[in-house]
Amino acid sequence: MRARAVFGALRATAAIVCTIALVHRLFWGLSSRTTAGENFFAYLTVESNCALVVVLLVGTALAFTRATDPRWFTIALALVLTWTITAGLAFALIVWQAGLRGIRVDVPWSDQVLHFWLPACTAIAWVLTPGHRRVSWWIVPWSLLFPLAWGGVTMWRGPLVGWYPYYFLDPRQVSGMPEFLLTSAVALSIFALVACVLVLISRMPQIRRSAA
Repeated sequence: MRARAVFGALRATAAIVCTIALVHRLFWGLSSRTTAGENFFAYLTVESNCALVVVLLVGTALAFTRATDPRWFTIALALVLTWTITAGLAFALIVWQAGLRGIRVDVPWSDQVLHFWLPACTAIAWVLTPGHRRVSWWIVPWSLLFPLAWGGVTMWRGPLVGWYPYYFLDPRQVSGMPEFLLTSAVALSIFALVACVLVLISRMPQIRRSAA
């Protein structure tokens, strides 16, 4: 239980850091005029990290009160990690492509925390936490539900407000429907791949023994 308490404190710390980073990113976007207030929660990164804060706070309470995490919590955290890790990979790709095109993209510390450091550290802690359970393969298709729903709402809202959170979703910035469908298929494939990796890691005997 002492080790569980340590990881519970780490979960609480991660939730606090994530909240601070989200608030900083909001005010940085408003001050730099790169984000409109009404569009802030339209980003997949923001929504998935808000979900991460909630799951980490629940996990904090579980770590201090239970010897093992219930299976539903392990599944919930695996799903949220799938979304945050994929969002980080997508962000890195966008920054890389912008650099190739000579387009400047400012990356504040809060973006680095939300897209890279927090997902990576949370994933490592997830597999090492005592009482960690393995994840079923069925989370792979389930992990696609949120990005599909988010994409549907985004494509419905985009024409109404004249804005899209990512350029590859904007019909004005892609060559046509084939490119849009191809990019969307690649994005969903990355979500599925990340989920598969998390499932495999959760089932590795040496990691499960070290967690025990």
